[in-house]
Amino acid sequence: MKDSIVLYPSPGIGHLVSMVELGRLILKHFPSFSITILITLPPFNTGSTGPYITRISTATPSISFHHLPAVLISPDSITSPHHEALIFDVARRNNPNVHQALLTISQTSTIRAFIIDIFCTPAQDVAASFNIPIYYFYTSGAAALCVMIYFPTIHKNTTKSLKDLGSALLDFPGTPPIPAQDMVKPMLDRNDDAYQGFLEFFTRMPESNGILINTFESLEPSALKALLAGLCVPDRPTPPIYCVGPVIAADDRTVGEHGEKLECLTWLNSQPNRSVVFLCFGSLGLFSAAQLKELAVGLEKSGQRFLWVVRNPPTEDKSWRNMAPPEPDLDDLLPQGFLERTKDRGFVVKLWAPQMEVLSQKSVGGFVTHYGWNSVLEAVCAGVPTIAWPLYAEQRVNRIFLVEEMKLAMPMNESEDGFVSAAEVEKRVRELMDSDEGKTLKRANHGLGICRRGWASEGGSSRAAFSKVAELW
Repeated sequence: MKDSIVLYPSPGIGHLVSMVELGRLILKHFPSFSITILITLPPFNTGSTGPYITRISTATPSISFHHLPAVLISPDSITSPHHEALIFDVARRNNPNVHQALLTISQTSTIRAFIIDIFCTPAQDVAASFNIPIYYFYTSGAAALCVMIYFPTIHKNTTKSLKDLGSALLDFPGTPPIPAQDMVKPMLDRNDDAYQGFLEFFTRMPESNGILINTFESLEPSALKALLAGLCVPDRPTPPIYCVGPVIAADDRTVGEHGEKLECLTWLNSQPNRSVVFLCFGSLGLFSAAQLKELAVGLEKSGQRFLWVVRNPPTEDKSWRNMAPPEPDLDDLLPQGFLERTKDRGFVVKLWAPQMEVLSQKSVGGFVTHYGWNSVLEAVCAGVPTIAWPLYAEQRVNRIFLVEEMKLAMPMNESEDGFVSAAEVEKRVRELMDSDEGKTLKRANHGLGICRRGWASEGGSSRAAFSKVAELW
């Protein structure tokens, strides 16, 4: 029988893309393996995955996709306001489907490793029943992992919810102090189902055979040192840690339906070097209508050239989560006359742009981003300085690390309710593109030189770590 590696990402295009790229990496260096990726139907809209899966199946036939049966669950049955609670519940209910999938695959293949992400932790029990080694692929960085895997210790050491600690600083091994209010929102209330899910999953993470992290040694040395020293799991052994990043995807959708180059890329080619600020906030990064208008006002007043990806605001109706996002009406969402007044220096894209391709353009000199880890890595690898505007998940933790420790970004400051004023947008965009601080950030972003160190040569740290773990398979 052939040797197989099974990958199990949680629902969501970001997690799926990371797992696919990990599969491609495995095949590049160990082409004798076959790769199967388990696909879970999400209980809400996490971004369209169908077209992406079709493209990957065509381009890389050695990667196959096994679609698990739908888990019937109503969002209204979850009391937590956080969508992570839904994902946790789906993961638990999915175990019988995962068991059947591994049973089917094992009839024609020898499964050498089962690699999951943190939201799929319940599958540890399934892997154990087959005696299959289980590994995590942590799709964020080492600093975020320090925080998350130390979270059960924080829980043990206090009886209060983090939301009651306000701006009190929490100390985590390997990272700068983090204000309690900047922790992942579902982790703020210890009575919330999502909090209990994070607590359970990160408590169980050290039971695995190893953790692969989407980072590289030269980017996060302090965090990595803390992990390897066992400081983040003080009450038991830390599993082996393997930094195998940067694992990022170069999106191949750079042409339209008829083979024409995307209009936004053509526009970027006509702009001066390092003159354009790119604004994009991920597939789930949605702003209120008021925030969109405020952002537009600040962007216009900044006087800077810009490329901005705009999506519709969320609605009060929860059913929006189950639908593909509709195309935004820019005339309705943006200030009256905005598009006309900025047409000579700005370009607004509806819904999506090929982010990595955009960041690699010579005309792009800055990036305003939600600070999802994929976006952070793409910006670092492109050598583009960033403004951090975190919206959800571990993005506030990423901001603290990149701004305070690595000095590779500047923060977008917000009010207590999370609103960002037009004045703040104007100020930060100008600083990034024109000020001495912005120039310092541009010099600090070593770009491709940093990212290539891990994989550039036989002695690269990521290449060595990857080879080490693969030998165990």
